[in-house]
Amino acid sequence: MACFQFCYAAATASTIYPRCPDMEKKTLDKEVLAAVQRIPLLSLAAARILELTARADHTLTDVMDVARNDAALTARLLKIVNSPVYGLLEPATSLERAISYLGENLVVSLVLEDTIGSYMNKPLQGYGSASGDLWKHDLRTAIAAKEVALLNRDRCPPDVAFTGGLLHDIGKSILSEFLKERYQEILAELARKEVKDYVGGERELIGIDHARVGYELARNWGLPEVMQMVIRYHHEPSLAPEDLKTVVYAVHLGDIIAMMGGYGTGTDNLFYRLDQRYTDYLVVGPDQMGMLMLSVEEKFNETVETMQMH
Repeated sequence: MACFQFCYAAATASTIYPRCPDMEKKTLDKEVLAAVQRIPLLSLAAARILELTARADHTLTDVMDVARNDAALTARLLKIVNSPVYGLLEPATSLERAISYLGENLVVSLVLEDTIGSYMNKPLQGYGSASGDLWKHDLRTAIAAKEVALLNRDRCPPDVAFTGGLLHDIGKSILSEFLKERYQEILAELARKEVKDYVGGERELIGIDHARVGYELARNWGLPEVMQMVIRYHHEPSLAPEDLKTVVYAVHLGDIIAMMGGYGTGTDNLFYRLDQRYTDYLVVGPDQMGMLMLSVEEKFNETVETMQMH
């Protein structure tokens, strides 16, 4: 599995940057957490959808019940399902028919894009990424995490893995503002092997990493524990609570697959390690990785095409 080792990739930054003093790191840490508190709460529909999809026993009917109370979402779903992409012989006029064609994951994606799209689609100057890169990476991670979970359906709920994948990097949208003129320092530390991966560089520079920032935001939003843990430990899945390790590892692996497919979030792409202990929780053989990547690519393109219809 040596081809999946992402740490210590070559970096071109050669300037020697000073380390951030501890006092400055503590100040920045507090500023970052204060920024988390300023992020508005989720809409009721989004909060309810995320609460439902975090439960392994939820049904499509549960999702329909929430969507039915959101007129704008209902209209959007009907517009998409009646677009040429689906080529229905007769127009779909009911929410039930629309969701039965589109599926739960697209509904969740649309709800999140509508609610937090301004954060997920903005350029991340602190990671050197363009507008939309974070959302594309998260969507690709979600699809990959679900594909991994489908291979392990008896131990990992696929739809929970999908939603976790969509949310796993939400902390970057906040931390980026604190890194935007300093991320070269992280690249320099990686080149000098002073930190083992990009999250280690974030902690060294700012005193906090994007996974912890996302976790604090998830707590502030009142997201279910499984989503909080996916966000907090997606780079360090071995530290997740034992009963949630399988889904956290699914998102961890989905994240790596997304980056392998060329969809990262900028300068940090490929500066992460694959935790080889994923094989203790998931059955995904080396011979399955190629097929997984092809399937993710196909489903990602289909989803993006569909979402562009609204």
